[in-house]
This record gives sequence, structure tokens and C-alpha cells, in this order.
Amino acid sequence: MDVRLVGLCGVGFLARCSYALARTPVLALFASALGAGPEAVGLAVGISTVTGVLFKMPAGVLSDTLGRRWMLLVGLACFALVPFAYLAIDSYAWLLPVRFVHGFATAIYSPVAMAVVIETAGERRAETLAWFSSITLVGNLLGAPLGGLLLTLLAAGGAPGLGDFHVIYGVVAALGMGALLLGILVLRSERGRPALGQGKRLGESWRAFQSGVRQILFNRSVLLTSNLEGMQHLAVGALEAFLPVYAVQGLGFTPFQAGLLWAVQTVMALLSKPLMGRMSDRKDRRALLFAGMILCALPFAAMPWVSSFSALLALSAVFGLGEAVVNSSGAALVADLCEANHLGAAMGAFGTLFDVGHAAGPMVAGVLIALSGGTDYRPAFAGIALLLVGSALVFRIGMRGALPTRAPTAPPPA
Repeated sequence: MDVRLVGLCGVGFLARCSYALARTPVLALFASALGAGPEAVGLAVGISTVTGVLFKMPAGVLSDTLGRRWMLLVGLACFALVPFAYLAIDSYAWLLPVRFVHGFATAIYSPVAMAVVIETAGERRAETLAWFSSITLVGNLLGAPLGGLLLTLLAAGGAPGLGDFHVIYGVVAALGMGALLLGILVLRSERGRPALGQGKRLGESWRAFQSGVRQILFNRSVLLTSNLEGMQHLAVGALEAFLPVYAVQGLGFTPFQAGLLWAVQTVMALLSKPLMGRMSDRKDRRALLFAGMILCALPFAAMPWVSSFSALLALSAVFGLGEAVVNSSGAALVADLCEANHLGAAMGAFGTLFDVGHAAGPMVAGVLIALSGGTDYRPAFAGIALLLVGSALVFRIGMRGALPTRAPTAPPPA
């Protein structure tokens, strides 16, 4: 494995662990403790993803024109510094702007890091992306149950107070600082490497920015693939927001058990992604993407119909397998369909559209649950599952005749 990729994996592990600890299951329970109802919980969980919707594509295009190194550093600074703001939150009104600003961390870091990985990978795009995603997913894997365990221990069997949440967000800040410090070491050792960007003059950068935006926004196949990933992330966002609430408040499980539900989904995705990525490099990515969406829709629809913890664990695992199938092929297919000098823009557009889904998921689910009385999750989950199936059919029909080159558009850097 390339030394640069190993370093990025270490940075991604710490950054993702920090972000996951801040989000699931702690965030939904934090919002509830601040007096938020279902709609407000969904907004709090989803608003950080709105940042990605607005800024991922500009961040990717800027990395194409100004260079990847500084864009990576700015994203890591957001992971490190923004979590300190949570320590001053004592009302729901303050939670929303902090969550929005925290979203700059992944909005900037994610598309730039993916572009670097793809440039390093050559023909093994899907497999390399899958390994990178799987290793950084270990951070997500640890973050969710760690948050639930810390909250359970701090609350000592009672309802967690604001001070308990502030302690957890202090840990979030410490992990983010670790990611920043390691990132500085990696970036310092990579000076002069072409994949991290050479930078351009202002006029040349502006022309390249405009060209990248046009190339990506008018590429139907890129948009169809990104939209499919977006719909899958809509379901992920809904689960992040309401699976913990359903498990803790609806079924009486502990926050630690709620974290485990998310962790088993992550473990399944973690273990499956490299194999799915290797399969994607050898077979038709379009067929795998369609099958993965169906594999996500079925367990998602079934979750609110069961009350057994073991049954929820099994459904979460199946959903994680479907997520692995979709995630291992989506970005690789987008890379197949775009030009090498617009790779950052393509990853930004890809990230923007799946962030639209990720942001919409908690909000859509929150509204649907509220319309069902606030306690019946079945209509909301069924409706979202139908959206997954429908988007898979649109993708399958729309991608007929689309033939990605599957060959690398540029040689990997020396």
C-alpha cells in the first residue's frame, strides 16, 4: 500500500472516530435532552450534512485548481477546532449553528482525500477506495459504541445531563486534534508530490474552476450515479437520527445497545467493502449498485416491525452489507466516467449529491414520524424504503448505454 495512503488512513481513522462520536447515538439524544421533538432531532442530525451539500463540490474543484494539500489541512482544522464549541451549548438554538459549522470538516476533507486515493490507485480504483473506506470506517465503528458507552457510564443508569454530553464532546475535540497533528506530519512529508496539487495562478484557477463545474454538472451518468448514492445515504441519515431514539425511547434499550446497533452495521460494511471493491473492478459496477440498493431497502423497511435486539442487530448487518455494495462501486464508477483533471470536481459533485440524501434523511423521517403521531416509525421507514427501490430502477433505466472506460484516465503519480 502506498505510504501516502497509509498516512491518510491514519488521519481518516482519527477524524472519523471523532465525527462518529459526535453524531451517533450521542447527537440525537443530546438534542432530545435539550427539549427537541422528532422534527427538531432530525434537523439537528441533518444540518451538518447541508454544509456538505453546499461546499463539497467547491472544495473538490478548488483542490483541482489550487492544490489538495491546503484543502486537506483546512478540513482537518475543522475536525480539531469546531468540537470545542459544543462545550458551551446549553440550548437547542445553539446546537444548530455548531452542527452546521462542524459539517465543514467532512465537506472539505472527504472529496479531496478521495481524489488523492483515486489518483494513487490506477486501475484498482474500487478496491483501493474500498480499503481506504474500510480502514477509516474503523473510526466510525469505534465512535458510535464509544459514545453510547460513555453516555451510559456518565449517566450511571439515569437520564444523561448536559454536563455528561459536554464531557463526550471534549473527547471529540481531543480526537480531532489528533487527526490534525497527524495530518500535518503526513502533509509535511508529502511536499512536492503531484497528487497533492501544484497550485495555479488566479486566472488559470478560475478558468479551471468553471470548466470543472461545467464538465460535471452536465454529465448525466455522473449525476445518476451520485443521485443513487444520495438516496442510499438518505436511509443512512434516517437510521442515524431515529434508530437510537427508537431503540432507547421506544424499546427501552440502553444507549450502549443503541450504539451497538450502529456498530454492527459498520462492521458488516467494513468487512465487506474490500471484497465488493475487488468484485466491482472485475464486473459491471452498474449491476452491483442496483443490487446493493435493493439489499438496503428490505432490512430498512423491516426494522420498525421488530422489537427484539437480536433481530435489529441482524437487520442492521444486512443493511451494512447493502451499504458496502453501493459505496464500493459508486465513487469508482464516477471516476470511470470523468476526466482526470476534473477528478476533484467529480468527487465534490458525488459528495454533494449523496450529502443531499444524508441531510434529507433525518428531516424527511422526522416529518413522517411526526405525521404518524410521533411514535409509529413504520410508515416513515416504509416510505423511505420505497424511495430506495424507485431510485434503483431510475438508475438502471437511465444508465442503459452508458459505457465507462474502466481504464485509468491518468497514470498514478510516481
